Amino acid sequence: MRSAVSIALIALAAAIAPCHAADESRQELIRKRSADVMPFDLKATTHIFTKTMTGGVQRVVARDPDDTKQIELIRAHLREIADEFRLRDFSGPLLVHGAAMPGLAALQAAPAGELRTGYRDVASGGEVEYSSTDPKIVDALHQWFDAQLVDHGADAMPGHDRLMQHPQ
Repeated sequence: MRSAVSIALIALAAAIAPCHAADESRQELIRKRSADVMPFDLKATTHIFTKTMTGGVQRVVARDPDDTKQIELIRAHLREIADEFRLRDFSGPLLVHGAAMPGLAALQAAPAGELRTGYRDVASGGEVEYSSTDPKIVDALHQWFDAQLVDHGADAMPGHDRLMQHPQ
């Protein structure tokens, strides 16, 4: 019996290992592509993705709150992203994550004005709020956030899930 359990555990580990290696190689590819799109140092920052009932908030902060250079670069980049999305320009995410990124095709297909963005400065960085009244666009934003969490690995984290919070 013990050998059957051992064999099962070894088989499970062998099945999981290629997925983990694939994730790591994908994350390394994303780091390299990100350097061409994002002006700040990924290792000096953290991406935080928080889903909301109307879309979500993408926050990027410097890991060192005294790193004014990274903070300036974060803010400039996120302002640019908010403006580009408002103009339906998704070239940044396409270059970093590829055309097959979950949610991205639906965001690209959204009617003009249906995907709204807003930028604001936060302590040590900035954030972009993405919103829509169309449930399909909201779902696409959530898929897009989930894909970014996987692609950015240790450089990203989920925020407090505000999906269940209702506006007051």
